[in-house]
This record gives sequence, structure tokens and C-alpha cells, in this order.
Amino acid sequence: MAKATSWSWKAAHASNVAKFPRKRDARNGRRGRVVVRAEKDYYQILGVSRSADKRELKKAYRQLARKYHPDVNKEPDAEERFKDISNAYEVLSDENKRAIYDQFGEAGLKGGMGGMGGMGGMGASNPFDLFESFFGGMGGMGGMGGMGGARARNRPVQGDDQRFDIQLDFLQAVFGCEQEIEVSRLETCATCDGSGVKAGTTPTTCTTCGGSGQVITTARTPLGNFQQISTCGTCGGTGQISQPCEACGGDGRVRRTKRISLRVPPGVDNGSRLRVRSEGNAGLRGGPMGDLYVFISVKSDSELIREGNNIRSSVQVSYVDAILGTTVKVRTVDGEVDLKIPSGTQPGTTLLMSKRGVPRLGNPTLRGDHLVSVKVEIPQKLSKEEKKLVEELKQLKEKKPAGRFF
Repeated sequence: MAKATSWSWKAAHASNVAKFPRKRDARNGRRGRVVVRAEKDYYQILGVSRSADKRELKKAYRQLARKYHPDVNKEPDAEERFKDISNAYEVLSDENKRAIYDQFGEAGLKGGMGGMGGMGGMGASNPFDLFESFFGGMGGMGGMGGMGGARARNRPVQGDDQRFDIQLDFLQAVFGCEQEIEVSRLETCATCDGSGVKAGTTPTTCTTCGGSGQVITTARTPLGNFQQISTCGTCGGTGQISQPCEACGGDGRVRRTKRISLRVPPGVDNGSRLRVRSEGNAGLRGGPMGDLYVFISVKSDSELIREGNNIRSSVQVSYVDAILGTTVKVRTVDGEVDLKIPSGTQPGTTLLMSKRGVPRLGNPTLRGDHLVSVKVEIPQKLSKEEKKLVEELKQLKEKKPAGRFF
């Protein structure tokens, strides 16, 4: 059997020719043939062989329906593919429809084969109800007037996630902090307890759809009867009519502001995202709350530059200190620290201060390093005494054998 995800869309829609015997032509006595052009190859759409059993059909449908569901796949033709996949599965999974399709092609299902007009009632079901019957645990396979579609639409739905942006100071991001944030979110309505129904009233079954949430219209054509399923406009697909709660307008949720104590761990950086579970928007019809995602930006520091878990800075010393060596004060994330400048330090030398960097996110006992770049200041003008001393040093160096001066 071919893999369910490797079928060719163009090939599945190529015109295939099905031929079968016909009664003898009374005028010329010769046996003729009717040629039917099938617009779509259902087996090729699902990527299965013509001998595929129900288990193989279900497996192929599950894989393809997930891949091309329009809520997941944003390609322009994803919804059309999704509908064709559902239609192909509905036909091939039904033994009677499959037998008609194998013999007469798609036209046989539409009632275009003369005496097969009675098959026109086998119109395609709602593809989304079929999907819900597989993955939502609700509804029947057909969705043809049953309660499955309405139950699926009335089931609890998880609330949406919420985003909150926060800016931290440089050292707050390095060592972590506690922050009080105030978020606006949807919370369950206390008046109706999230049902959206006015207190003291109960929902009634929609008389338009009979509680199914769907209405079916039938059209008679020369090719047979065609049925079209659509969402009930009276109840909006819920199958029930109710008086909306005055506090929330029937949504079951109201917008409120809440203060949340946020613990920021050490080591966060620009673009870090913190997840606070169940602090997002309330769900519909008693569904669980979404999560709150806090996105972090960090203010820059005038002296310290962060590179991952390491810190970089620079220090400036005189050429005399660079020659003789010295000790300078360097600002770090831990405060001022003494740094020894070895004698003979060259301009641009980088000195390392171990474990003076940023704690590792998730493991604050491990820290990066602080790297200090040494800038040597060369004076543009010298006093007479300074110039005299430098010239004496030059003469002394010229007398010394080739090699190190110090």
C-alpha cells in the first residue's frame, strides 16, 4: 500500500475513464459503450490501493486529515484538499458506496447512471463533523441530522493564552527578581458560572434544527437529489436556544484585571519567555484556562556588555602602568573588584575574571566569566622630564642585546 502522505494532488484529479457494457443500439444493432469521466480518484486521494481494507482507510484518513485541516495548514488549497479527503474516506469506508464507486465512478454516486437516481441522497457529510468524530470524541460519522455536531460545539473549550511584555534592568535579568504585574484577562462569569445562560432560566431545544445544530436542504436535479448540510442559523450550531446572561452577554466570561506575583529566574535575557500556567483567559463552557506567557526585554548597561553568560567590559591604563604593571578597580555584576594588570601588558590584551559572569538559566550555580579588554593610553604630549626619561629608556634599550626589554 502506498504511504498516505505521498499522494499526488494533480494525479488524483486527472480525468480517468471508466467503461462498461450498454444495451444494444436499436438503430444499428451494434453494442455501444458509455464513457464516464471521474473527476477524482478517491483511492489516490487517500494514497491507498484499491484493495485497501477499513483499517488502512482509517489510518490514511487520520494522517491526511490532520495534515490538511484548515486550522493547521494555511496553504490556499488546504480546505479543498481536506474536504476531498473527507469525501473520499466517507465513500470508500461505506461498502455500498464503495461498490457503486468502483463500478460506475463518481457519477454513479451522484445519481447520473440512469436507474441509479435513487442514490442521489448519498450526499457528502460535513467534513468537520467527520473530523470531530475521529479526533474530538464527539458526534457520529455522518453528522446527518444527529446530535454529534451540536455536542461537539457545546463541549468545553480551553481559554486562549495571554501575552504580557515586561522590561527588566540589566542586573535584574542577571540575578533574577520578583515582579508584580497587572494583566487584563477574561475570567469566568460569577453570575452564570460560565454557562452564559441567564440565571433562573434553562436552555430549550432549537425547533429549527431539532437540536442537531445543523439544517439539511435537498435539491432535485437531473442527476438525482443533492443534500447540503449547513450550520443552523437560529441557534448558531449549538442545538439550543437560551436567554443570555446579562452580566457577560452570553459569553460566560467577563474581562477583569488581576495582579500576579512573577518570579523571574536568574539568567534571563532579551527574548526570554516565561510561562505561568492557568493565568491566561478563561475557557468557554467550563473549559480550562489558558496560560500566561511573559516576554522579557532587558535594558542595556553603560559599561557592561552581555555575550550569552559572559560579561565584557574595558579598562584604560597609562602606558607606564602597562609597562610596570598595576592593580585597578573593575566594575562587575557583583560590584567593584580589584584586577591585577601584569607588567608588560600589551594594548588590546583580554584578561579573564573567572565566574564573574551571568548565572546559567536553569542552573544558577554555574556562571560565566567576565572578560576585560585593556586599553593602553598613549599621551599625545610629554613634559620635558617625561620626554627625557623616555629617551633614556630608548637609549638603554638600544644598548641592550636583542630580546626582551624587561
